[in-house]
Amino acid sequence: MKNILLLGATGSIGDSVLNVISKNRDLFNLFGISLNKNISKSMKITKEFSPKYVHVNENESLKTNQKNSSNIYLNGDEDLQHLINDQEVDIIVCAISGFAGLKATYMSAQTGKKLLLANKESIVAGGDLILPLAKKHNTEIVPIDSEHNAIFQCLAGESGVEDVKKITITASGGPFLNSSISDLKKVRLQEALNHPNWNMGSKITIDSATLVNKCLELIEARYLFDLDEKYFDLVVHPQSIIHSIVTYLDGSSICQMSSPDMRVPIAHALSDKRRVPINFDSLNFSSLNLSFQEFPLDRMQVQNIAREVCISGSNLGTVFNASNEIAVESFINGLISFDKIYEVIYRTFDINIMSKDISIDSINDIDKQTRIEAKKVVKSFI
Repeated sequence: MKNILLLGATGSIGDSVLNVISKNRDLFNLFGISLNKNISKSMKITKEFSPKYVHVNENESLKTNQKNSSNIYLNGDEDLQHLINDQEVDIIVCAISGFAGLKATYMSAQTGKKLLLANKESIVAGGDLILPLAKKHNTEIVPIDSEHNAIFQCLAGESGVEDVKKITITASGGPFLNSSISDLKKVRLQEALNHPNWNMGSKITIDSATLVNKCLELIEARYLFDLDEKYFDLVVHPQSIIHSIVTYLDGSSICQMSSPDMRVPIAHALSDKRRVPINFDSLNFSSLNLSFQEFPLDRMQVQNIAREVCISGSNLGTVFNASNEIAVESFINGLISFDKIYEVIYRTFDINIMSKDISIDSINDIDKQTRIEAKKVVKSFI
């Protein structure tokens, strides 16, 4: 029986993790959860899974729910650190959305435990810090983004990446497949949130619609698999059946295929010697119609920024991520049109916000500075 600590339990990834745990209660125990402030949902989780610990980030939400509870409620960074380091925890799942997950990923990377990572932003912003820390402390990072987990599976049994010729990461194209940026000026929020294949949170769904998500994944893959950006291709695959393809020097290409369902990579990442079973939609290979398209030319500028981040490192990933988060937040709040998301990223990235210091404090400082500059860009559109 493995004890699991689920960070970001009330989000969409958290839902998928809990579903896998519920189907395999003989293998996994939900030891603890963390959340921001969604107390009503956390109450449903605690009722079903009875975790020993509940860490709540938002103070007022904590105060209203810790009375008359059999769970141990925690709050603050020190409590979170103790929970992550608890010797009873076997597996940590970081499913926190956005840059907010960096702190927990940073703490988890130093534990020597198995870390299932869905928070790509922490690697984009802090890859030069997180990966060396994990290596130093023998922390095993297993990605549960579908594309990175697919690469992870395709590399299984290989001694390393020395025989890799190319890695192809697929993108669905989102709800605006075959639309140019100029066509997207009047896009409404609900249209952007209507992903054709996946059911995800609002931030990642918007990222998928802009294809920025794929650029973030390019940066994450560069760090996770320790390969130069030139090894990675981004292609559009509308069906979201093939999640990544690894091509080797001998001409063999190995892909991972499944229906678009986050429980699939999560179940794989939770597995040890044996695969973890889930209820899944089987692929009907006799009726599959798979297609691929080039990455849209009018989005190449944002892909080029991602490749610059891969090449230069430093704090450029923090700048890219923070400018995107402000742009997406501004669109969701109705401050800018959909097409202006790209402009906010481009114009903010052009501002020289740099530091050679690779530390958690430096990353947080650059993130704050970038958000200030990105908000200035947003105001220029209002």
